[in-house]
Amino acid sequence: MFRGLSRAFGSVATGIRSLSTFRSHGISRSSYTSSRELKTALTSQHCSVRGNLMGSFGRPMNHQPRRNYNIHEADAQKLMASYGVPIALGNDAKSSDGALKVAEDLKSQGVKDYVVKAQVLAGGRGKGHFLNGFKGGVHLCSDVSMVEDMATQMLGQRLVTKQTGPQGKPCNRVLVTERLFLRKETYFAILLNREMGGPVMVASSEGGMDIEAVAAETPEKIHNLAISLDEGLDYAALKDLATKMGFPEADENAQVVDIMAKLYQLFDTTDATLIEVNPLGQAHDGKVYCLDAKLNFDDNAAFRQKDTYNLRDETQEDPREVEAEKMDLNYIGLDGNIGCLVNGAGLAMATMDVIKLNGGEPANFLDLGGGANVDQVTAAFKILNDDQNVCAILVNIFGGIMRCDIIALGIIKAVTELGLQKPIVIRLAGTEVDAARKLIDESGLRMLTTDDLQEAAQRAVRVAEIQKLATEAHLSVKFDLPL
Repeated sequence: MFRGLSRAFGSVATGIRSLSTFRSHGISRSSYTSSRELKTALTSQHCSVRGNLMGSFGRPMNHQPRRNYNIHEADAQKLMASYGVPIALGNDAKSSDGALKVAEDLKSQGVKDYVVKAQVLAGGRGKGHFLNGFKGGVHLCSDVSMVEDMATQMLGQRLVTKQTGPQGKPCNRVLVTERLFLRKETYFAILLNREMGGPVMVASSEGGMDIEAVAAETPEKIHNLAISLDEGLDYAALKDLATKMGFPEADENAQVVDIMAKLYQLFDTTDATLIEVNPLGQAHDGKVYCLDAKLNFDDNAAFRQKDTYNLRDETQEDPREVEAEKMDLNYIGLDGNIGCLVNGAGLAMATMDVIKLNGGEPANFLDLGGGANVDQVTAAFKILNDDQNVCAILVNIFGGIMRCDIIALGIIKAVTELGLQKPIVIRLAGTEVDAARKLIDESGLRMLTTDDLQEAAQRAVRVAEIQKLATEAHLSVKFDLPL
């Protein structure tokens, strides 16, 4: 959601250099300000733009950069409440009976109106639809029986939004809260900004709506405040920011400043990369609440942030990426049909570019790194082999630190153990390349090999097209070499 804000106040990074090593030696975030780009999401439509995938520099060669992870709104609300941030009354439930119990408990506290929210890690839930035909992932209810009915319609179903793709994401929990009638809705976020080298607070008087639209149409309504890692919060500046959000009166201004300070404490102590509240609303009694929450955290700090990391819901993630992470593989799933297995982020990007230039579509980004072993190579092939969209696999290895013969052994092991049937095109160059070719030749396995990347990409695209046509016609194909 905050991507559009970059148009309003400059380039927004999703992360700065991980502080894990430094904190483990007793050095706090405030004493370290150098920035480093972390890996962000990559889409097949933009794979030719290298800026969409930001590499990680200065890491040990056997450590793969990770993605930021986020948690469900229900968990984010509880986490904020533990820091003293005011939120609406409510709780989450995993069954319709549980949702009814939450609603009845709220009713006993005098609540008359309720909100039921599907807990799915995607934006646009309110405008989404479930695969069972039920419309909307956020519903307002006037009695407890409606809460139970809404939960029944949502739980166990897949919610499709503008961010999920047509397959949607599973809804295994719902959040049931009191409905607060608001007289003012605003926007507030804390994120990391590459240009400023640290956290930035972003606020707007226009909340409860698409903040990207606000940034695009009325950028003057977006306000930002950089936080000094050395000096900490400037409360005079916070008061000014709260006033710009539409809270000029002393009492409401003090409430908002207190919320900002507590959210920043949460941001700093949990290694968060994003806290977004939309809306931060004022009820008719004048009290200010955080009524929605999106929290992202730095995976690299997972070793010291067990509590938040354990809130991660892997059912909301691409199962291919989850499996890759277990083997310490740097993998991002895409929508194409040519699986890529490459060593080095730059070479992986170039490989995808060449595939695109030859009319193909990459199915993934997969960087083995420089320290991969045979088991990791085998695991990488298993992920590609299990991907139903992959029609052909292109292996592009430049042997520097990563030896070509290790890759060859992994390929042979994968084909043998997994019964790999998908055609493989291999381009190897560099360290131990002759030994690798010998291993492949002596294996007796039928694989396409070449020394030229352009030729390798052309062959992969050609093979994938043939395989796709055969699959659509419910035919099996066998390739004779050379093609």
